[in-house]
Amino acid sequence: MLPEENENDIEQRDGSNRIVITVIGPDRVGIIAAVTKVLAEHSVNILDINQTIMQEFFVMVLVADMDKAAVDLLTIKDLLHSKGEELQVRIDAQHEDVFNYMHRI
Repeated sequence: MLPEENENDIEQRDGSNRIVITVIGPDRVGIIAAVTKVLAEHSVNILDINQTIMQEFFVMVLVADMDKAAVDLLTIKDLLHSKGEELQVRIDAQHEDVFNYMHRI
């Protein structure tokens, strides 16, 4: 990713519309339901989901496809951030390429 590029530029350049969503915070009932509801309401397709409890913390990584999404990535990020504040968890969403770039060894 070039310094002047943003996640939407990458999406247009490589044709991939996959995003990675991470959720971390205190465990409570309804986290998965709330996150997946936001995605479903905006036609974002869930491709893979993995969640666990690490001591008292809920940790989830979700891969989704935005090919048929009714909104753009920035909107999804904002919606998920708001939902995270409501649930008292941290929710981040990023284009798959950005996630891979940030987590390479």
